[in-house]
Amino acid sequence: MIVFEVVSSVDNAIINAHVLKTMSVRWRKIFLFWGIITAVFLVRGLLPLVVVWLSVPEIGFWGAFRSMFERSPEIAELLRAREGIILIGAGVFLFLIYLHWLFLEKKDSYFMPDKLVKPHYGVWFFAIAAMLLVALLYLAKFSPFLMLSAAVGYAIFFIMYGFREQAAQQEAKMLGQDSHLSDFSKLMYLEVLDTSFSVDGVLGAFAFTTLIPLIFIGNGIGALVVRELTIRGIDKVARYKWLKNGAMTSIGILGIFLILKSFGVYIPEYLPTFTTISLVGLTFFKSHQLLRKNGVSLKEKTPKSH
Repeated sequence: MIVFEVVSSVDNAIINAHVLKTMSVRWRKIFLFWGIITAVFLVRGLLPLVVVWLSVPEIGFWGAFRSMFERSPEIAELLRAREGIILIGAGVFLFLIYLHWLFLEKKDSYFMPDKLVKPHYGVWFFAIAAMLLVALLYLAKFSPFLMLSAAVGYAIFFIMYGFREQAAQQEAKMLGQDSHLSDFSKLMYLEVLDTSFSVDGVLGAFAFTTLIPLIFIGNGIGALVVRELTIRGIDKVARYKWLKNGAMTSIGILGIFLILKSFGVYIPEYLPTFTTISLVGLTFFKSHQLLRKNGVSLKEKTPKSH
């Protein structure tokens, strides 16, 4: 989960670093402090609870909270019975993130799907997303709750998609020479953007476990690592050409795992972790080899902004 959280949040850290460079030192410190409170503790602490509560509403929010500390056999049995409802929504969300990156985002191709999908194929993202929704709703017709969860996964993705499209335009304004936005406005922008990226991490964590304490700890540590990267070394991480390919491909495969598990297909517990570490490790290693081949030194200090 820590590896997944870090590599899937590199984009978030890059945006944070770029916007922070345009802010005063005082407001940078405010963001780095309050960002930890909101993104690490509030979102990553409350969102898994909300997901479990909505999946098993009869235990109530307090029951979901108690499940973090008490191993009640009744609640554990209910969670196992409703696990598919959580997994299909999270899986749909993750797989759409991968498809969006594959069809619509600029990338340096590494894996076979990256090479096969050309830039002018972007329109197919919406067609495939629509057909996938129809197929999942048909396959889940035996359970209205599975159908609803799949639709919710779609809804969350497209809400986040719309927000990030708008955020990309706002980022361009903030980084422009003629930007007159206050540091407070930039702080609010970064807080909301952080929250949207936190949703990715929390839903993705269900590919590894449905235990809320583990999700909180794994995602929390990952978020703290991303914060440290934002401050100290994000420019170095951005030099790894294919690292995002490994992250996004692992996100897509994790989404498929979650969807399959929601329909009762057995997926070994170790497979999501092995897949994430293998794909990210491979692209990190190959990217590092390329940097060495091109004579790029990663020991150079990242220039400090004033």
